[in-house]
Amino acid sequence: MRKLFPAILLLGTVTGFSQIDKSNKTRPNILVILCDDLGYADVGFNGATDIITPELDKLAKEGTIFSSAYVAHPFCGPSRAALLTGRYPHEFGSQFNLPANSEKSVGEGIPLSETFMSKVLQESGYYTGAIGKWHLGAVPAFHPNKRGFDDFFGFLGGGHNYIPSDYRAKYDKQIAAGNKNIWDYLTPLEHNGKDMYETEYITDAFSREAVRFVGEASKKGTPFFLYLAYNAPHTPLEAKKEDLKMFESIQDKDRRAYAAMVYAVDRGVGKIVAALKANKQYENTLIIFLSDNGGRSDKGANNFPLQGDKGDVLEGGFRVPMFFHWPNHVPAGKRFDYNVSSLDFYPTFTNLAKAKIPNDKKIEGKDILNDVITNNNPRKGEMIFAMRHRAGFSDVGIRLDQWKAVKAKKAPWKLYNITEDIGETTDLSKQYPEELKEMVEGAKRWSKEHSEPKWFDPESLREIWSDQHMDQFPGVFNLSK
Repeated sequence: MRKLFPAILLLGTVTGFSQIDKSNKTRPNILVILCDDLGYADVGFNGATDIITPELDKLAKEGTIFSSAYVAHPFCGPSRAALLTGRYPHEFGSQFNLPANSEKSVGEGIPLSETFMSKVLQESGYYTGAIGKWHLGAVPAFHPNKRGFDDFFGFLGGGHNYIPSDYRAKYDKQIAAGNKNIWDYLTPLEHNGKDMYETEYITDAFSREAVRFVGEASKKGTPFFLYLAYNAPHTPLEAKKEDLKMFESIQDKDRRAYAAMVYAVDRGVGKIVAALKANKQYENTLIIFLSDNGGRSDKGANNFPLQGDKGDVLEGGFRVPMFFHWPNHVPAGKRFDYNVSSLDFYPTFTNLAKAKIPNDKKIEGKDILNDVITNNNPRKGEMIFAMRHRAGFSDVGIRLDQWKAVKAKKAPWKLYNITEDIGETTDLSKQYPEELKEMVEGAKRWSKEHSEPKWFDPESLREIWSDQHMDQFPGVFNLSK
């Protein structure tokens, strides 16, 4: 049997371009729209029947839908770190979420040794913007403006309340009481380091700012990169009254609020598309839509037909809804069923931008665009990993071609033919022991490149990590357990 290894690429300067063309004539704008904790089946194009997402569905229908799209971690912060660095977060110590109020409790962020995709695009002449949730470092050295984004509007932590009149009142009350450590879900939004006292529902505010960015960027004569990271439908489940009325038929209170929050994202996407068209940028903009990880079924989400939720290495934890849309470039009305990863964005986007990547920059994805266009498998025989550390043990998920290997919640390793059994119901490990063995060995090799966590969430895991020698992955790669 052939030896199977993870896909690891070391990219230096992109070849084939003698000089960077900094105009937008030959290079597309790139717009990444990222939802937070969105369930696999919670958009129309992926099967939702009770949540309506007409704007997203139209883009998906006119683009290519990915049925086997994965993120690199089943939690928010590490998943975002992977997307922007092109590397698994475990390899630079960012395998846990930054905790709440991390500017005080941790004082760190994603290591500065990791060059963000935004920085490479910025240096190649792109005008760059980040809007919404950051969660990659809340102290000045790790601020979006220091990581390659010309313009930032949003919040630096891992979440935020949605209704300004409510959270502002709570914030002001704590300020009046002299509280110096106010929960970051209540603090003001910011624009390039300056506090902004928002008045609109947060999702609408982020859509508004995206429209503003498109208008400003379109006047610069260069292409733009916009990373629009909505915090919806992440908790707290807070929706506008008029949006809730649209989903009165949903009996479950959480599901109704969740649906209204997703609809607000969809409404905003429609306004952004209108802005692209008004500024004559629509035809030359690659739009990517996805979630940072799976949804929480205990908070209104639906990951059907996948097993598992946010935080799991079962499919429901890190397999996400996704599409590409780019008129006359990305095939319209198509589904792409081969495995892809958010790690692939870095090389795909930088190659499109004809950008110069630092010679020492390690990237663990690959440029998938040509394979998407020609409907070829971009990573035949190559593995995609997910690892989540729990209290005293680690869960691992591995995707390779038609196979999915998983060790979760202290259960033995299992193997599924995931293309035929998307719900992970029939364990085939006894029938295909060699396939499972090779995949587990591949994950073990991958684990040897991991670094010690730079922070823990919750902090109580720090002592467990040390006492139980979790850096040695006890029992994780033992097929007999």
